[in-house]
Amino acid sequence: MNVTRSLHAAGSLLLSLCLLAILAPATPAMALDRASWTLEILVDGVPLQEHPARGTTYIEALAGREYSVRLRNSTAERVAVALSVDGLNTIDAKTTTARAASKWILGPYQTITLDGWQISATTARRFFFSTEPQSYGAWLGETRNLGIISAAVFRERRSKPAPLTMEAPAPPEAPEPRSEGRSDRSGSKEGMSSEAAAAPSDDYAATGIGREVGHAVTQADFDAEARPAAVLDLRYEYREALVSLGVLPRFVPSCGDGLDRRERARGFDGIDFAPDPHRPPCR
Repeated sequence: MNVTRSLHAAGSLLLSLCLLAILAPATPAMALDRASWTLEILVDGVPLQEHPARGTTYIEALAGREYSVRLRNSTAERVAVALSVDGLNTIDAKTTTARAASKWILGPYQTITLDGWQISATTARRFFFSTEPQSYGAWLGETRNLGIISAAVFRERRSKPAPLTMEAPAPPEAPEPRSEGRSDRSGSKEGMSSEAAAAPSDDYAATGIGREVGHAVTQADFDAEARPAAVLDLRYEYREALVSLGVLPRFVPSCGDGLDRRERARGFDGIDFAPDPHRPPCR
């Protein structure tokens, strides 16, 4: 029996989160959806635009901004979700397999929003976009998986009736011992070369551990299936990195081009907005 340590939010918090989910407008184009489960990254309550490219899905990190992770279960059964940020479990900051990880429990058709790493039964510390050297992973010495948010969804194992047979069942074979490298504060695993991990860089996005906020949780047992029903991964980078990867186009204004001027011609003036210094207008 694979009964893992799983958490769900306290009743009052769940009520407010469900109410918000009902009132919030649907944004399917901005949600990473696998079958019946959804992963979204929110800044100020608004989902960040997602960019499918290079065989994965990217979002643009916004330097210094706090963000939240929204998980949605659209099935009629409860599920457990192992959620990691930068390779660190959001409940205990450990680096384990998804099956062994502590998990968040979502009831049928439930949506929850997680604002940060759970540091006690009543509080969490906010996620925010930072740099690799200033990240929570760097503080813990775990920098191998910076820049990824991953949610592994597990269904609950259903008890099966014992088969009818005239013979006594054979005892199960003992599993072969596995030797797994243990993580240490240096950020490397036993058996791995220290040169395998590059030095943290200020040019790339990672997640810091920020201010303390209230987030009450309770512990419950959940007998998870051996394999996840779905795994949802989001990669995040700052705009410059997304441009370098070809995920976002490089902006090159074509000022002085007569055809470009004609293509921008309008019969009436539109609504004015604040000028963007990063995108000089053509005149």
